[in-house]
Amino acid sequence: QVQLVESGGGLVQPGGSLRLSCVASGSFFRINRMGWYRQAPGKQRELVAGISDSGSTNYADSVKGRFTISRDNAKNTLYLQMNGLKPEDTAVYSCNLEGRLYDYRPFRSWGQGTQVTVSS
Repeated sequence: QVQLVESGGGLVQPGGSLRLSCVASGSFFRINRMGWYRQAPGKQRELVAGISDSGSTNYADSVKGRFTISRDNAKNTLYLQMNGLKPEDTAVYSCNLEGRLYDYRPFRSWGQGTQVTVSS
């Protein structure tokens, strides 16, 4: 019922920047909370940043001061601005959202992920 399409990943040198986007489509009433997760090889998925419908945000300690999460409700889009990228940021980044369907049932959806590789 709800699909997520992610884009913006790629290969970047250390210190570079990338902006990830996640567009939600399908039949739903509204989106509430959204977040970005990442999973590096040999590691478990971790929460990178989250944002609520009120605009409050939270970040993993490892990305504070470098990453910024934002959302555009009119476009049903989630963004992650990543600055000062480090090799340890290399991972598959996935977006997640929670919202309500037209019958007010809650839902949660995951994207397929986009690869971010930081290397010289």
